[in-house]
Amino acid sequence: MLSTREVPITTSTNKQGLRLLISSRDAAALNHLKTLSQRLPGLQVITRLVSNGHTDPLYGLEQMPDFLLLRVSHLWREELAALLQHPVQERPPLLVCGPLDEREGMRLAMQAGARDFLPEPVAAEELLVALGRMLMEAQAGQTTGGKLIAVMNAKGGSGATMLACNLAHQLSARGGRTLLLDLDLQFGSVAHCLDVLPAHSHVEVLQQVEALDSVALRGFCSHFSPTLHVLGGRTGELCLSQDVRLEQLETLLRLARSTYDWVVVDLPRQIDHLTGVTLEQADRVYILVQQSLSHLKDATRLTRIMRDDLGVQGNRLHVVVNRYNKASPVSLKDIAESLRCADLQKLPNDYAVVCESQNTGVPLALHAPRAPVTLAMRELSQELLGTEAAEQSLLKRTFGRLFRG
Repeated sequence: MLSTREVPITTSTNKQGLRLLISSRDAAALNHLKTLSQRLPGLQVITRLVSNGHTDPLYGLEQMPDFLLLRVSHLWREELAALLQHPVQERPPLLVCGPLDEREGMRLAMQAGARDFLPEPVAAEELLVALGRMLMEAQAGQTTGGKLIAVMNAKGGSGATMLACNLAHQLSARGGRTLLLDLDLQFGSVAHCLDVLPAHSHVEVLQQVEALDSVALRGFCSHFSPTLHVLGGRTGELCLSQDVRLEQLETLLRLARSTYDWVVVDLPRQIDHLTGVTLEQADRVYILVQQSLSHLKDATRLTRIMRDDLGVQGNRLHVVVNRYNKASPVSLKDIAESLRCADLQKLPNDYAVVCESQNTGVPLALHAPRAPVTLAMRELSQELLGTEAAEQSLLKRTFGRLFRG
């Protein structure tokens, strides 16, 4: 019979703050992970050496930790399955390391809620980055998932797809894992703008989304890069908005936000049940407008619908003036007064560069990194990242000082 005996939990008394539990069956690995984790301020490090007995790293705890670092053993299937028995809301944010089967193990770890898997030997910098990210999320109250960004034209051809693609690329390079979701079910073009060939369509994913997890969602997406995934339509497929149920999209958005740090949605220029639920849930909405009376008329109507009917209020609604021309008869003041939006954001008229970028499927940051429109796009993404980017930069500098000795 297996013994349920276990070495008592030990606490690092010189640390105060959020509680990190490190659980392992290997004493040497446990001590190594503890030594590395204690380099990060703001953590109270607790260790648990499991000897035989049960396989649940949370078994018998009087107080649940804020984070769990699990070093799996040869019993990794049982250990991860035990975590899955806990309700989702009762599982702490999880990091996994140890001798894990690459395919089945990664899938089980993701199902158990793992934020990351650290291959052995665990590198100090990788562990501290992963822990630091979870610590900042907890301190900022962002444990609900990734940010949802919606982009829509005020009038056809204003540049929403261009903004969505390049914003997603910028965020993936500087802000973390990003999903670019094309919700134009009939004429979406984000796949073309990033030169990816979808093997699966968004409709295919929506129709079976109830059975998907984070690993499956990533598998259905096209991968522009390791941190930028694309989900859109396939050429030749015809889909109507009524073919997709509201519950399916809500489930997809919820799954996407739990899987990615950023979800950028390119919306069609229409108000229906799909765009409506996306706009209601979005952390930020960008409306693309150009300097003409027809654009201004449509933008005024669209922003009124968003504010009055859909409840998009305050700092969630942002207006971007694309192809800005200082000499245009329709000035920024005219747009600001008509749309009741004092803080407008501008993208310069760099038509040739943008066309070349879209025709070749290369984002602006790679195609023309010093072009005025690229620099303006970079400022826009920096404003969106805000204090998060500044904190990550500070953390990076801290790591640099630590590891340069």
